[in-house]
Amino acid sequence: IWVMIFPMMLGVDFASIRDIGKKPRGLIITLVINWLIKPFTMAAIAVVFFDYLYAGLLPGDDAQQYIAGLILLGAAPCTAMVFVWSQMTKGDPAYTLVQVSVNDLVMIVAFAPIVALLLGVTDIVVPWETLLLSVVLYVVIPLALGAVTRRRVIASHGGDKAAVDAFTATLKPWSVIGLLATVVLLFAFQAETIVSNPLLIVLIAIPIIIQSYGIFAIAYAWAFAWKVPHNIAAPCAMIGTSNFFELAVA
Repeated sequence: IWVMIFPMMLGVDFASIRDIGKKPRGLIITLVINWLIKPFTMAAIAVVFFDYLYAGLLPGDDAQQYIAGLILLGAAPCTAMVFVWSQMTKGDPAYTLVQVSVNDLVMIVAFAPIVALLLGVTDIVVPWETLLLSVVLYVVIPLALGAVTRRRVIASHGGDKAAVDAFTATLKPWSVIGLLATVVLLFAFQAETIVSNPLLIVLIAIPIIIQSYGIFAIAYAWAFAWKVPHNIAAPCAMIGTSNFFELAVA
């Protein structure tokens, strides 16, 4: 994951973060989509599919477990992977960083109550240490390394910031390789489960795909209506479309 994120972190210019308050619309869209819309649409879609459309195909207890799993998956926006999506869609790295950071802070206080509400229980145990460790590993450490490297590259080229772009360009292929390797490894470790239950995988994938495309469409259409530029709108929509799967699995 660090291989994916590091080139993105190199592009973060902290001087530009001071001006993000002048462009709050991207943050507003991100927060509303991620915390007031996405968890509830995922829960609704899961219930429709597993309680009604899939009725008779799965045992009742299993269906409820899959609903719970989808709720956990849909209740937290993505963190690390968004930096890659932002880079691939030519997003603003500094604005993306702020969007992700704000969502991480909100996640700490909002994830448990939202999940408890949607699951209908109040004794859910949220692995706080896993959440905090993920934030440190996927955001803080790569950001610090990127900031130090950026400063040294600029200093070694007489203060020319264009040198950072040239250096980052040489690392971009590694970012793509890191993304592909992560996906391959995730599927490799679950190969036996996937191969032995192909129909179940398809049944679970359908509501997730509908949710993903639907949330992206809502977020990007809203950004378009507000005339938010593409380099902010794209990562804004991607944050809601992606999921913090590390937290959901934990």
